[in-house]
This record gives sequence, C-alpha cells and structure tokens, in this order.
Amino acid sequence: QVQLVESGGGLVQAGGSLKLSCAASGRTLSTIAMGWFRQAPGKEREFLAAISWTGGGTYYADSVKGRFTISRDNAKNTVYLRMNNLEPEDTGVYYCAAGPVVAGYSDPYDYWGQGTQVTVSS
Repeated sequence: QVQLVESGGGLVQAGGSLKLSCAASGRTLSTIAMGWFRQAPGKEREFLAAISWTGGGTYYADSVKGRFTISRDNAKNTVYLRMNNLEPEDTGVYYCAAGPVVAGYSDPYDYWGQGTQVTVSS
C-alpha cells in the first residue's frame, strides 16, 4: 500500500508559478513510477506528466510541455511538479498517482492522492 498526500496548491495570478509536492508513505517510491493529473470543473481527469522510478525518464502532455517540470527525490519519498507561466486553463484539482509503469493515462496507476486545488486568476 502507498499513501500519497499532495500539497502546494493555491491561488496564483496568470503568469505565476507554483510547485506541488506529493509525499508518499507506506512504501518506498524508489521502484514505482509516478504521475501527475488534474481535473478541471466539468471535465475529465487529464494526464499532465509522469516520471520513471529512476527519474531518468520524464513524459509530458503537450498542453504543459515546456511549462511544467516533474521531478522526484526518492530519498525523501517525494515527487514534485513545478509549474511556470500558469494560465487560467490550468485551474483544477491536481492529483499525484503511483503505479508500476509510466503511463499517460489513469488506468495503470494503482494509488492516488486526495488532490490539491490550483486556481489561476486572469
């Protein structure tokens, strides 16, 4: 079992930055892949970024490529999502997820956090 807790969300103006954290407990993160997703009001949850268990492979949705950076610190059992140049369209609840393989969709991820709200004002 893996418990995931996101933090770092909040209200930011367009063009601003935030860094989200996802702290894991119950099992070391060092052998599992991690992903970030978000769900905007009235929309389906969408993939944002993923990182392999070594940290050597990172993958991004086209909508965030160049603006968001995923990273991990296995010693701290924490995964991060650095978000720059935020847009109002980035508003939503952000979730981290853990699973056996890197994937750009929800199904392979076995564990999910409770989410953290990000609101970008125009």
